Amino acid sequence: MAKQNVAEQFVDILVRAGVERLYGVVGDSLNPVVDAVRRNAAIDWVHVRHEETAAFAAGAEAQITGKLTACAGSCGPGNLHLINGLYDAHRSMAPVLALASHIPSSEIGLGYFQETHPDRLFQECSHYSELISSPRQMPRLLQTAIQNAVGRSGVSVVSLPGDIAAEPAPDKAAETALVTTRPTVRPGDAEIDRLARMIDEADRVTLFCGSGTAGAHAEVMEFAGRIKSPVGHALRGKEWIQYDNPYDVGMSGLLGYGAAYEATHECDLLILLGTDFPYNAFLPDDVTIAQVDVRPEHLGRRSKLDLAVWGDVRETLRCLIPRVAEKQDRRFLDKMLKKHADALEGVVKAYTRKVDKHVPIHPEYVASVLDELADEDAVFTVDTGMCNVWAARYISPNGRRRIIGSFSHGSMANALPMAIGAQFTDRERQVVSMSGDGGFSMLMGDFLTLVQYDLPVKVVLFNNSSLGMVELEMLVAGLPSHGTTNKNPDFAAVARACGAHGVRVEEPKDLPGALKEAFRHKGPALVDIVTDPNALSIPPKISAEMVTGFALSASKIVLDGGVGRMLQMARSNLRNVPRP
Repeated sequence: MAKQNVAEQFVDILVRAGVERLYGVVGDSLNPVVDAVRRNAAIDWVHVRHEETAAFAAGAEAQITGKLTACAGSCGPGNLHLINGLYDAHRSMAPVLALASHIPSSEIGLGYFQETHPDRLFQECSHYSELISSPRQMPRLLQTAIQNAVGRSGVSVVSLPGDIAAEPAPDKAAETALVTTRPTVRPGDAEIDRLARMIDEADRVTLFCGSGTAGAHAEVMEFAGRIKSPVGHALRGKEWIQYDNPYDVGMSGLLGYGAAYEATHECDLLILLGTDFPYNAFLPDDVTIAQVDVRPEHLGRRSKLDLAVWGDVRETLRCLIPRVAEKQDRRFLDKMLKKHADALEGVVKAYTRKVDKHVPIHPEYVASVLDELADEDAVFTVDTGMCNVWAARYISPNGRRRIIGSFSHGSMANALPMAIGAQFTDRERQVVSMSGDGGFSMLMGDFLTLVQYDLPVKVVLFNNSSLGMVELEMLVAGLPSHGTTNKNPDFAAVARACGAHGVRVEEPKDLPGALKEAFRHKGPALVDIVTDPNALSIPPKISAEMVTGFALSASKIVLDGGVGRMLQMARSNLRNVPRP
């Protein structure tokens, strides 16, 4: 039996850690590892067209499955291309192991061709980034990297020179047990008791929820019902907390809607549950705030805290609910539910008026029809920019759908690569990439990856020939838009030239049929929809500075955005409000 080399041992350890795919682009220093993957039936090499796509795809797969995933780049420029997708995965707390292959070990530090120092370059976007300098070092170092990625929910980077990857592996390398799942964290009794007292003493409590409420929907609903609290959410909390929620008051932040802003500012006690909400301008500074988070470094870094609780949201609420007295007064909750419904009623009119005749097509209408036609367990990957707005306001979660995007890192061009990673986890599950024309064209080369692997991703392209969110930013700043226009091809024709299904939609009446046809198609498909570039959105709370900026721009722009089926939910929730 031939002796294993380091690359084969490396791949074997990845397989033992549950990794099923290695996304990347082959080349020179990476070749020993790619060859080891070729000869290992338990893992596949996914050949993408750009390493940034590899990192985004791995991050998306990790978010869908909750398991460790992996990507790789060859020395120098190859692994440098990983960095943007790794930043996104790390900030999304996705467990990803990145292999940055390296120049020959004897040449490190001597200005060799394509020389970089990946062990240094990736430090800011990883929990762990180290260089393997000896075959004997590899198994323990890779194990440590895996446990950092899994245990701390983020990225680990291993730099491996190509010559070391090809060397014989040491005999009798220890097969240490690998950590592949994370434990739950329960707060101490003192913190739980103190939080319970704060809740009992408050007349008006609001819950604001983030992605840390994943798996805790039932507990949050029971808790909100017990203390008669409105429940708002951040964008990353939408998929986990908005559905089947009789206490929903919408979302706060730059993409927000409804009464979440008012609910967080008019309460006596605001409880932040599993959210690292980045916009402190939308958080109050004159109410009592408690925060529950499993990541202690997140506690208090956005706003002043009166109580920091280190713990998993679900376990914390399971301990807390029995210790909290049930509140009887629901006037604050009912007031916020009515404000929420009224706010949604007002903005829905803006996109329903003559929507079936408006050309270019309202993007709100596109998102609303997409929400109605997509599968109940669909995965939506969302480009940064205005697609974030339409997904936040129109895509209805139900506990089975997933909505993922570059919500913390805010990178362009993320939706298509993320759709690749999501689709590889389950070829039978519907995956929809909500792409903007700017983001799609940035990494358009990896549409070919869909065709090469016959991945049935459906790209719904919001084509307004502009960088819409950037235009909005300029308007808010009082600047005329400049450098934001895209001269685009017929993307549907491009898709057909690549060997995929492609259709272009310019009339609203053609939209439902085009989406249904794409969804029925067995392979990859692209629906190029010409949308109104003047459809912009504003946050739920507008400052004087923002108003001044818009006035200086002197532009007539559609500022209102509807909220689709969320209005139906708000109306339904109002039925529970007692009538005098």
